[in-house]
Amino acid sequence: MPSVDRITRVNELLKREIADLVERGGIAPSNSVLVSVTEVKTSVDLRKALVFISVFGGDKEVKHNVLRKLQKRRVDLQKNISRVVSLKYTPVLKFTLDDRMESGDRVLSILEESQDNDEE
Repeated sequence: MPSVDRITRVNELLKREIADLVERGGIAPSNSVLVSVTEVKTSVDLRKALVFISVFGGDKEVKHNVLRKLQKRRVDLQKNISRVVSLKYTPVLKFTLDDRMESGDRVLSILEESQDNDEE
């Protein structure tokens, strides 16, 4: 069974490689939309990886289209990763939207609004 340190290193390596492939692969529908890989969580047996994606600059439909495009290209992405990353198994990728950044932005804007109201 791989150690926690090894899984952490694998997660970071996969995150970097997937981000590079997403950037080069034209996943973003336009230049005004930024697609970012925020986190990768690999299973203990290294056979599955959950990839968290943030999409900035688009509405819900754009975000779901990006997610669908990634799911369609999943096998090609895995093949490209297997060429670069030396693992016994190339993890099966599963993509999910990460809305933590948006939630954080909403909290910050509410706090700023509250502070502005207090100052008045």
